[in-house]
Amino acid sequence: MKKIRVGVVGAGYFGRFHVEKYLKMEGVELVGVVDIDPSRSREIAKRYLIQSFSRHSDLFGKVQSVSIAVPTPLHHSIARDFFLRDIDVLLEKPIASTIEEADELIALAESKGLILQVGHLERFNGAFLTAVGRIRHPFFIESQRLGPFTGRGADVDVVLDLMVHDIDIVLSLVSSGMKDLDATGLPVLTPRFDVANVRMIFENGSRANLTASRVSMERIRQTRIFQPDGALTIDFLSQKVFSSKRAIPLEKGGEPEMVAEEIPVTKVDLLEAEIRSFLRSVRDRTQVKVSGRDGRSVLEIALRIVRSMEERRIPKA
Repeated sequence: MKKIRVGVVGAGYFGRFHVEKYLKMEGVELVGVVDIDPSRSREIAKRYLIQSFSRHSDLFGKVQSVSIAVPTPLHHSIARDFFLRDIDVLLEKPIASTIEEADELIALAESKGLILQVGHLERFNGAFLTAVGRIRHPFFIESQRLGPFTGRGADVDVVLDLMVHDIDIVLSLVSSGMKDLDATGLPVLTPRFDVANVRMIFENGSRANLTASRVSMERIRQTRIFQPDGALTIDFLSQKVFSSKRAIPLEKGGEPEMVAEEIPVTKVDLLEAEIRSFLRSVRDRTQVKVSGRDGRSVLEIALRIVRSMEERRIPKA
């Protein structure tokens, strides 16, 4: 089997993980890593014994596919350059900064028959994959994605940094258009919104309440899904799923109760699973699990949330 030649653009926090995963996979040749900071790319190249480059254009003609893990404002221009040279792209979330940028990337990839996969990692989470087969008619979804401030992703609001994961999960579960939303947010450590909450109403009557914070003391990544036969709790951090259902008492006149159980989950390495899925699509020319159109839908809702928060922004004293 001929090896797929790949490159990684962006040698920061996420880019380093992409490099590590590619190096461990069979059927892959990691050509090199790119970063605008030469010292950072050289350090990564030296550690992993690969080649370093200072410009993404240095990969043209050398690779079939790339992972792009650069700041969001650069997603469009860099991904576009690779598509123009017939190179498949795994693009970290969010897909772009604007809907217009997302549309151009999608149209370009589709017109050239190229692969565009967006990095919404939680779709590959073992807990989510276990739970999704048990979800039938979710009428209320509640998600919390909280964590301490790290400085990463501070170039965008917490909605585009963290909440996009939960927006993607909700959109994948609720087969309905958005009817309305109401959001509020607060800047704490950056000029952008560091805390956000949104209430979403869908045309089929389903509702969702999402909270994201990058200034919390503890890390929480949980989603609760309520449906007619009970509720499911997904813990994305521990990759655990809990189910609670109404139990009918055997004795006449007995009081009904909720019975909870933990559902067995096969834990996975999310990034490895995402990259393997991407490479299968590159090799077989098949549909990706998280498409550019999926990424666009998430971005559209995320930008609506940010606009709603801006309308309610509390002026600084």
